[in-house]
Amino acid sequence: MSRPLIQIATAEPSPQRRAQLSSRIRLLVAATITYNVIEAVVAITAGTMASSTALISFGLDSVIEVSSAAAVAWQFAGRDPEAREKVALRIIAVSFFTLAAYVSVESVRALIGGAEAEHSSVGLALAALSLAIMPGLSYAQRKAGRELGSRSAVADSKQTLLCTYLSAVLLVGLAVNSLFGWSWADPAAALIIAAVAVKEGREAWRGDGCCAVPVPAAQAPGTGDVCGCAPGCDCCGPASTR
Repeated sequence: MSRPLIQIATAEPSPQRRAQLSSRIRLLVAATITYNVIEAVVAITAGTMASSTALISFGLDSVIEVSSAAAVAWQFAGRDPEAREKVALRIIAVSFFTLAAYVSVESVRALIGGAEAEHSSVGLALAALSLAIMPGLSYAQRKAGRELGSRSAVADSKQTLLCTYLSAVLLVGLAVNSLFGWSWADPAAALIIAAVAVKEGREAWRGDGCCAVPVPAAQAPGTGDVCGCAPGCDCCGPASTR
């Protein structure tokens, strides 16, 4: 005879722990903003010099990441961060959509116009560096955001994680163009960046209604995971891999 499943509730962090987590998130956001400002300047400059749509798009994504991180910083600067969460999520989502629209237009123009991107050693080095740094920042912020029950912090951590994916895409696109002279690889990589941005934007936009955290102690079975996420949502559930 099988035993009934027991729903385990997640305890809400103590006020002291919440203050520690909020402070940690602010520090991580500050580090993310600092790195992405530098990344944006280097990528856009190198992309302009090499006529690389993918590299410029990567730099613009860094600008969007700064606005996303700034939205979270603004949220946690207030006395009641939860009251500002919906607005912060909307800013993050709109940032994604703006990036996707611009990158799509520029990529199509590059493909149709036959523009050829040049080799960029700086771009290759930047992509590799971001690929090494961003996963750690994303994981630390996501972990703190989940424990605190902050959907905007988790959404911003996904923005940082997106930079990891885009770094890999950029690295491959630049390397293929440099090694084989396949000029189409550069705008093709940029289009992948745009597609991922649309997906993440949709998730951030839905985030305000996706989770209800912290989860009530008497949550009804089947209504969500231990973090309070509705079925199909992964914004803060511990089972999420993102």
